[in-house]
Amino acid sequence: MTDHAHIPAGEALTIPSLITFTAHGIASRILAKSGGGNVTLFAFDAGEGLTEHTSPFEALVMVLDGSLRLTIGGTPVVATPGTIVRMPANVPHALDAPERCRMLLTMLK
Repeated sequence: MTDHAHIPAGEALTIPSLITFTAHGIASRILAKSGGGNVTLFAFDAGEGLTEHTSPFEALVMVLDGSLRLTIGGTPVVATPGTIVRMPANVPHALDAPERCRMLLTMLK
């Protein structure tokens, strides 16, 4: 599989220019994708989230602004700007954004 870059190479881009908040919703944008995984930017409006689910891939969540409440395998985790959380493959997880939040999700295949 070849690499499919979804943002221009060799440019310094601001996070707000790449994704904006959607009222009462969740926005996402794939920044890069390859056979080894992908990197996706998310913007959650306050009160939004993802219900419990599993993924067959290891994932890293990095909070860029705002905060997230994650539940990973039944354990609550609060993530704030500058923190990173590892979510193991095949472990149920969910997240809730008590305030507007942007996060970077890296999925590793």
